[in-house]
Amino acid sequence: MQLSNKQKDALAFSSIIFGILGTTLAHYFIPSSMILWHNIFQRLYYIPIIFAAISFGWLGGFIAALFTAICYIPHIIMAWREFPGYVFNQYAEIVVFFLVGLITGLLADRERKQRIKHEKTAIQLSKVYRELQESFEHLKRSDRLAAIGHLSSGLAHEIRNPLSSIEGAAAILEQGKVNEEQRLEFFAIIKKECQRLNRLLGNLLDFARPRLPKREKLEVGGLIDSVIALTSHTAIKNKIAIYKKIPADGISWGCDSEQLKQVILNLVLNAIQAMPEGGEIILEAKPQGKYLSIQVVDQGCGIKTEDMDKVFDPFFTTKETGTGLGLAVAFQIVNQWGGTLTPVRNRDKGMTFSIILPGQLELNS
Repeated sequence: MQLSNKQKDALAFSSIIFGILGTTLAHYFIPSSMILWHNIFQRLYYIPIIFAAISFGWLGGFIAALFTAICYIPHIIMAWREFPGYVFNQYAEIVVFFLVGLITGLLADRERKQRIKHEKTAIQLSKVYRELQESFEHLKRSDRLAAIGHLSSGLAHEIRNPLSSIEGAAAILEQGKVNEEQRLEFFAIIKKECQRLNRLLGNLLDFARPRLPKREKLEVGGLIDSVIALTSHTAIKNKIAIYKKIPADGISWGCDSEQLKQVILNLVLNAIQAMPEGGEIILEAKPQGKYLSIQVVDQGCGIKTEDMDKVFDPFFTTKETGTGLGLAVAFQIVNQWGGTLTPVRNRDKGMTFSIILPGQLELNS
């Protein structure tokens, strides 16, 4: 059972009184000839005095010392009158009782004030922390609503354009006043726009519900080779050369090969689209301690300063035919692994997208 503050004070007060009275009775009942025991009991007075000073401050220490003096002085007068030198020592000891009580009490009061001050500060900090948490939750809710609005707006815009093309092509075909060549052209438009919608919805699903990574051992050089093979036709068509830079002994890493391929493929395709006049793309992979670094370096037009903070936002794109989900999906995948994806402008021209992946992933047996 937990005691209240009043009960604790009453218990402390009783202990102090009994401690002083008990020590005093020992003085009165033990013969004066047993000086060693009297010296021991005289030192025992300090315990209730210090306890009183700690419990009740300097006033408690002073009152305890005063009560001790009232109880002990009659014994000094009766028992030690024949020993003036010893009597003087006993009175001097009583003065020390007061000094100990006052000094200990003052220190205890100071410590108590500091504790109360710290407790008040802790309460204030706790209150501020709760207010910050509430503000943070409010900001998160506002941010989610803003993101939903932005997502809805971007999705509506991205769907409306291909639907308009499909609707227009279907309306012309419905009139039946087209030749065979035009009919095939309009069917090609419908097919192309359907594929665009399907790709958009696929990217949206990847962004909204990314699957958990499959932890497996992969050879990074071979994965980069497969990305180069997939993009070689588009790269050659745009007069772009893609080079690979990895350590001579290769790199094996624990990761999801399909997801990592998707990330690098998105970055390479973006780099190709950023270089309409041709150039070079370098895919560099190297271990950095416990991390794997993969860099995609291009010589393209780069990203404007005002757009650097928005490159990973869903539906943000500077390309006419882009969906604005490729980099958002890549960022989410890398973030899911506990890694980072960072864009950096090159000193001369172009961009470098740097992927840093941790090595803590467990490998499948």
